[in-house]
Amino acid sequence: MAKATLSISSKNYSSWSLRGWLLAKFSGLEFEEQAVAPDDADARKELLLLSPSILVPCLTCEGIKVWDTLAIAEFLHEIRPNSGLLPEERAARAHCRAICGEMHSGFSSLRAALPMNLKAHFPGHKIWARAVGDIDRITTIWRECLSTYGGPFLFGQRCMADAMYAPVVTRFTTYDVNLDTQCAAYAARIMAMPEMIEWIEAARNEAEEIDELDMEF
Repeated sequence: MAKATLSISSKNYSSWSLRGWLLAKFSGLEFEEQAVAPDDADARKELLLLSPSILVPCLTCEGIKVWDTLAIAEFLHEIRPNSGLLPEERAARAHCRAICGEMHSGFSSLRAALPMNLKAHFPGHKIWARAVGDIDRITTIWRECLSTYGGPFLFGQRCMADAMYAPVVTRFTTYDVNLDTQCAAYAARIMAMPEMIEWIEAARNEAEEIDELDMEF
């Protein structure tokens, strides 16, 4: 029996649930999923960007409850320090934490303009100017990391940072965001991970839909 549980909301819409789930998968932790219904009031607020706190996903492990995705990442690194969630070298660890923190607290225009929706595809979608600035910053981060650490993932081997930025990759795919060759290759690498394939297949089989997130743009 799994010693840990991870509560998540919609696999189709919840970027934070995807981040927490990938972190747990990357760590090698054995866990069971607990689904929070999308019509749950708190889950719905999170999905519609109306909640000041992100309470999903929530990891319960050995009687310890941890929410907030960065807190989950750091907790998993503590209990599974050899899993590679953070780079071994000190400067790289600091860099990784910095860009994860930037993803965690920033890019609000991108979140609002390009909500996560794995079932949908909006070719030719017009992106707000503010969101373009967020996209430029994210792709700059990717290029700097890939050039500095040599790929194939942001810090060489996949780690916390790749889990944090994976939902952005899905947004870029859903809305046909044009990427340079280096960033497009990284995005394809993320989408080809077995964990991402598993998550996306489950998302496409979800019956629930949220009208506010399925609007025609």
